[in-house]
Amino acid sequence: MKFSQSTKFALLFVALFSLAACSSTGEEEATEAGAETESGIDATTRRTQELAAEAAARAAAAEARIAAAALNTNVFYFDFDVSEFRPADRDVLTFHARDLAANSNKRIRLEGHADERGTREYNLALGERRAEGIQNYLIVNGASRSQIEIVSYGEEQPADRGSNDRAYQQNRRVQISTP
Repeated sequence: MKFSQSTKFALLFVALFSLAACSSTGEEEATEAGAETESGIDATTRRTQELAAEAAARAAAAEARIAAAALNTNVFYFDFDVSEFRPADRDVLTFHARDLAANSNKRIRLEGHADERGTREYNLALGERRAEGIQNYLIVNGASRSQIEIVSYGEEQPADRGSNDRAYQQNRRVQISTP
């Protein structure tokens, strides 16, 4: 089959035009696909940020609940003849120190107590040492000395008037109160 030169030229023109049309459609599709991918990334990033913000809000709410519970804890117990508070009380006392640091007008009283064993003078001194130990911890963690008053009652104000180990444990304490 013989084609004339003009027919060959026309076929070549149509083939090139078709090829050009296909390649431009592919670019448009690629551009649209890129836009979808880009907006998909934006949506993913946005959702990740939303989830991070929600997690931060939940963590802040949990921290607020923990802080409120810690600040409601106002009695710290001691072992027999010991003036150092228990390591388990550190976190609660840290919340108290932060609260005092954040509220410079707030004042507290640390009331030291002892059980009935020992002389009156010894128990007064022990109650004072217990309160001073907590005061020092609060100051180191942000509270001001001027916010804290110390009183020792020794054995004078027992929480439990019994004469057994359970009663003695209840009486060896420091209470945080407001003056």
